[in-house]
Amino acid sequence: MSFEAFPLGQPAFSTHIIDRAAHLRLDEGKLAELAAAPSSRAIVICRDGLVVSFEGTAARALLSIDEAVQCGANPGMVFLGLRDEAALFAMGMSRDAADALAVSDHFVVADLRGLATRGALAVADLSAIAIAKSMVNWHQRHGYCANCGGRSHMKEGGWKRVCPACKAEHFPRTDPVVIMLVTSGDNCLLGRQKQFPVGMYSCLAGFVEAAETFEDAVRREILEEAGIRCGAVSYYQTQPWPYPSSLMIGCTAEALNQDIVVDGLELEHARWFSRDEVAAMLARQHPDGLTLPHPFAIAHHLVRRWIEDKAGAK
Repeated sequence: MSFEAFPLGQPAFSTHIIDRAAHLRLDEGKLAELAAAPSSRAIVICRDGLVVSFEGTAARALLSIDEAVQCGANPGMVFLGLRDEAALFAMGMSRDAADALAVSDHFVVADLRGLATRGALAVADLSAIAIAKSMVNWHQRHGYCANCGGRSHMKEGGWKRVCPACKAEHFPRTDPVVIMLVTSGDNCLLGRQKQFPVGMYSCLAGFVEAAETFEDAVRREILEEAGIRCGAVSYYQTQPWPYPSSLMIGCTAEALNQDIVVDGLELEHARWFSRDEVAAMLARQHPDGLTLPHPFAIAHHLVRRWIEDKAGAK
């Protein structure tokens, strides 16, 4: 896929946001009308994949409601919002229904990340797909009341669950994650986890803990994972990350020491990279075959901005 699909500052899931039209969530009659409208579309999610119809190499993820039902989508629709005055809904799918599509000539359950990184999905659809994936995953994981254990029910277009037994209300959650590029002069710190593709390095990241600022989370995670103490922390931008429902908070941080001590738990290796090395990695011309994440991910944009800011200052 051409890297131009995700220009600097525009990673996946962060642009072309739909009108969430939250005022319609309380209007059950209007939602029923929209669900029956021929112009309405559904995004059908099955774990980390979604149901698509291929037209050549392009994957169509926005299905008609009839197509979604015919594919075996579960009952229950989450109202995502409006785009060009047409309603978008999210629907889930069981593993059995997904397996049944293996013999379909028209539809398939495909991996979301793979589709996006190879350019099969329209970039304009990605933010709606991210909302759909996060919401379907939340409903599938939170079908029972955390207060009393009773079965809960969808309300307000799927943006709330209510327990009829104890009347507790439950709302979708988003988990904040800091992801940071640590710099020291003309060098930056990158690490790799065991599950990364061979030769790929990335920015370090970790969840923000309870009652913690994102600046403190940056400093804590870098110290825990790599033994580097950091001073000034600067915010860059965020990226919704529907795996399952996180918000990546992109930051840069200034290192106060140089000696790396890898924790061996989160990281298998980390080291300092020069600007020239990183530029070669961005161009996929590193002599050792080392690479960086695809521009689909905010990590790519953190590193690329560091390189381009320096080039612009010359």
